[in-house]
Amino acid sequence: MQPTTDTASTLAGIVRQEIPNPRAVGAWLALLRAHATLMRALDSDLRAKTGSGLNDFDVLGTLGDAGGSMRIADLAERAFSSRSGMTRRVDRLEGEGLVVRAQADEDGRGVVVGLTDAGARRLARLARVHLRGVRRLFAERLEEAEIAALEAALQKVCADTSFG
Repeated sequence: MQPTTDTASTLAGIVRQEIPNPRAVGAWLALLRAHATLMRALDSDLRAKTGSGLNDFDVLGTLGDAGGSMRIADLAERAFSSRSGMTRRVDRLEGEGLVVRAQADEDGRGVVVGLTDAGARRLARLARVHLRGVRRLFAERLEEAEIAALEAALQKVCADTSFG
C-alpha cells in the first residue's frame, strides 16, 4: 500500500527547513555512514581474527581503562549500554572466565565487575588487533591535516553535553 502523499518530497522539505545548510546535511550523513561502515568492518575484522567482537572489547577495555574493576552500573554507562544489556554481556564474559563479580564494599547493594588474568590477556590481544584495524581503516586513510580538522570539529560538537 502506497501513501497518498509524496513522502520523499515531504521529508526533503522538512530537512531543508530544519537544516538549511545542505553541506551540514551531507556532513551529517557522511558521519553516520562512516561510523556504521567502520564499526561493521572493525567488528568483522576482530571476530575473524580473535573470535570476539567489539562488544567484548568495549567491556574489557572499559574495565582495563578503569584499572581493572568498576561498578556494573558505571560500566553500563561508560559503554553506552542498558544495565540489563550489560548484565547479559557480563554473564557471558564471566562464563568465559574473563571477568568476575563481587559485591561492592561500601554498601553491599552494588555489583563490581573485575577483569581476571585471562580477561586482561584477552584484552591485550583484542586491543592489538582492534588498533591495527583502526590504523588501517581510518588513520592511514587520512592526511594529518584532515585528522586534526576532524578531531577539532568533533570536539567542538561534543563540547556542550547539555544539548539544550
